Amino acid sequence: MIDNDKMMSHLRTHPFPLLFATISGAHLYGFPSPDSDFDLRGVHLLPLETVIGLDDGQQTVEKEGVYDGLEIDLVTHDATKFFRLMLKRNGYVLEQLFSPLVVFTTPEHEELKVIARDCITRHHAHHYLGFAATQWKLFEKESPQRVKPLLYTYRVLLTGIHLMNSGEVQATLNVLNETAKLSYVDELIDRKQTSAEKCVLEATDIDFYRSEYDRLTVELETACEQSKLTQAPSARAALNDLLVRLRMKEGRSV
Repeated sequence: MIDNDKMMSHLRTHPFPLLFATISGAHLYGFPSPDSDFDLRGVHLLPLETVIGLDDGQQTVEKEGVYDGLEIDLVTHDATKFFRLMLKRNGYVLEQLFSPLVVFTTPEHEELKVIARDCITRHHAHHYLGFAATQWKLFEKESPQRVKPLLYTYRVLLTGIHLMNSGEVQATLNVLNETAKLSYVDELIDRKQTSAEKCVLEATDIDFYRSEYDRLTVELETACEQSKLTQAPSARAALNDLLVRLRMKEGRSV
């Protein structure tokens, strides 16, 4: 159960105004363990006098700890940094932006989600292929091998495949599996949700999971080649316009 009131209590201590804050990580992906922390992600707005001066200011704010009984990992980026990341093949920021687990929002957050559709390109497949390869290496080198990196591997591959086929950012594994219909996913999610973070697998299952990793990797590569998504983002002008308006609005509020 996500307690938004407690989350908001934590956000009220943020040093800068927020554009939005959502929950990412295992809770967004649909397989939190009983002891999973809450990954709060969002965008903040530095003061106008900071961004027009020589100093960079706090482009990123990070804060973690236990607050009101919740273990929270908070990371926010200033709007300029976040918008620039949106123009790259960065799936993380799009997942944070489109997360349905919204703790704090603004009208500009909704506007940003509309603009973000023009940031999605076929090259985002490379982000998901790279992250999946990293998670698979982590999974393979462990002994015993844990459920968590395996679920992360399949989650990012299915997110990438879905993105290439539909242009929609979907990061929740059980939703993705409604289309993928992988019989083993529900069992893995159940094991992760009912056990601790270090829940491990039987060694006899590893060859099967490796073959599925290879198969889904090829499926994502093929989906990328066949995707109707554009080669490059077309949202730079709209992002720039929104950023200028946000800065001017913040300047008037001082």
